[in-house]
Amino acid sequence: MAKVGRMNRLKVVNLLDFGAFLDGGLMDDILMPKRFVPESCTIGDELDVFVYLDSDGVPIATTLRPKAQVGQFAALKVTDTNRVGAFLDWNMPKELLAPFSEQKDRMVKDHFYMVYVYQEKESYRIAASSKISKFLSTVPHSYKNGQPVSLMICDKTDIGFTVIVEGKYMAVLFEQDITEPVRLGMKLDGFIKRVRSDGKLDVCLKKPGFDKSAISGLGQEILRQLEENDGFLPFNDRSDPEVIKRVFGASKRSFKMALGSLYKQRLVKLDQDGVRSTGF
Repeated sequence: MAKVGRMNRLKVVNLLDFGAFLDGGLMDDILMPKRFVPESCTIGDELDVFVYLDSDGVPIATTLRPKAQVGQFAALKVTDTNRVGAFLDWNMPKELLAPFSEQKDRMVKDHFYMVYVYQEKESYRIAASSKISKFLSTVPHSYKNGQPVSLMICDKTDIGFTVIVEGKYMAVLFEQDITEPVRLGMKLDGFIKRVRSDGKLDVCLKKPGFDKSAISGLGQEILRQLEENDGFLPFNDRSDPEVIKRVFGASKRSFKMALGSLYKQRLVKLDQDGVRSTGF
């Protein structure tokens, strides 16, 4: 059976002057207006079409592809607003309504918003909601640090961006982990950077770890000793220069510079007792 709000592969069962009828299964035949019918179309052809509802609630087929199907997220532009809500461009003949009740913040014409495309249960009308969190999965995830995932940029924050992971979960992409220009709705390949104790996710665009070529010899020695000492060394910028010289074979100034570089790369944490590995 054809599904409203989704791409379907349907068979042409009749051709008329005003269009073609496609076999919709239990939905009966579905009209595809003439402007969407391929010139070479014949009865029996199978076409990839999107099925939506017109203003009267009648299913219509089109060869146009929407920017998002029912059950998907997308960044869409507001083309107009009125007393019932905002209308979004989703590459369909009929614009997509985001009712006021489904707007996280009041939408403004010509602005882009991240939305979820859904189908109302009673009217079967296709609509959009910017209340993203209500459409995310509540099932506990099983992601592991370093696992590759697909990402979609959601919203800008003070510390970076929120992103949607695999179309199901929200995560944070920190500013320092952004390695290329990003924009609302952009799809990217990324990695789970960290699974927090509460299950929340941090992600990054490059596989977690460190580039040894970007770390000085002294920095690599510090990391080696951290690994051999359960991730902790009792040294910091207040340590005795002679002790640092004896243990690391370097001046205190060089030691502080190496520590600073490791800290900027989020490879170590510094506290009053010494230096700790972050686990990367």
